[in-house]
Amino acid sequence: MKAIEISAYGAPEVLRLTERADPVAGAGEALIRVAASGVNRPDVLQRTGHYPVPPGASDLPGLEVAGEIVAGDAQALAQAGLRIGQRVCALVAGGGYAQLCVAPVAQCLPVPDGLDDVEAACLPETFFTVWSNVFERGRLQAGETLLVQGGTSGIGVTAIQLAKALGARVIATAGSDEKCSACVQLGADHAVNYRTQDFVAEVKAHTAGRGADVILDMVAGDYVAREIDCLADDGRLVIIAVQGGVKSDFNAGQVLRRRLTITGSTLRPRPVAFKGAIAQALREKVWPLLASGRVRPVIHSRFEAAQAAQAHRLMESNQHVGKIVLTW
Repeated sequence: MKAIEISAYGAPEVLRLTERADPVAGAGEALIRVAASGVNRPDVLQRTGHYPVPPGASDLPGLEVAGEIVAGDAQALAQAGLRIGQRVCALVAGGGYAQLCVAPVAQCLPVPDGLDDVEAACLPETFFTVWSNVFERGRLQAGETLLVQGGTSGIGVTAIQLAKALGARVIATAGSDEKCSACVQLGADHAVNYRTQDFVAEVKAHTAGRGADVILDMVAGDYVAREIDCLADDGRLVIIAVQGGVKSDFNAGQVLRRRLTITGSTLRPRPVAFKGAIAQALREKVWPLLASGRVRPVIHSRFEAAQAAQAHRLMESNQHVGKIVLTW
């Protein structure tokens, strides 16, 4: 099969089209002929040597795919209500930048009605991440306020839409007025240009001083202290990336007095059973929203797989709104 490998750690040019032996599905696994592969920030981190591959995972980048099941564990497929020949999308721990990819059956989901394979390839990494962190760890409820840092990222556009569809108010941050407008068009009640506005003041102004119930943070660093300042009492801060640095200096007294929760997670190293439970929750609660059009994938750019370096350059430029996808 053709695949995109990381020939050495470094700039996007280290991504190289190569040939690899076809993978073989084992117990509990499905083999997918890949039509499209999602591009995500962790792929960039892996390419630059800052995101080690979990033990046993493919060294090829790529954490989400969509395509057709061509082989696999028949019993596991039947138990999951899937079959050979079915179009699915899947979350994987690696190996997504390839024409064939092995995925745990538990992490495969049918392509939602009305979506094509490119749209479906946008779903697994962001929807698994948002569901796990915003709704399970962050316990966001209808009527509460969610602050999304980085509202035009793949994670951000998913979080805005899901939170709104499930009855929450949403405030999003972005780095330009144009991106803020995009957040509002996606459903955010208010968007803050973090380059020209103070998100703490804006959150308090738009919540009558109460603050946000849940904050989804991909920055960390010096953002944490400011986020604690704009959390509501009993609020939950969920950190899923540390683009602003791993060290934070904040007032722990506020955490005590106002009963705040600071939590976070990484999804890639979690066991199949954990990810499979998220998949079941998505199939039950979110897939109908996708099929009805109330929530939709947002695609910024599509690239042929051989143009993976260009896709990564776009990712690193932060100029995109929504997802970047490779097609095979």
